[in-house]
Amino acid sequence: MPDEREAQAKARAKARLIFGDPLDQQSRDDTDTGWGDRPGAGESGGRGLDWYLSQRPPHHGG
Repeated sequence: MPDEREAQAKARAKARLIFGDPLDQQSRDDTDTGWGDRPGAGESGGRGLDWYLSQRPPHHGG
């Protein structure tokens, strides 16, 4: 029965709650890539001038 005790101990270890501050870490939703945006060529992930110039409102024509 040591196998059952080990399995129960592992299950209890997985079921623990973590009461840390979730806002002290950056999540994927905090970044543009988390929302589906992809960095352009030569960009390090930030929005460059090319991106801003390509974002025109529909009433300005395209």
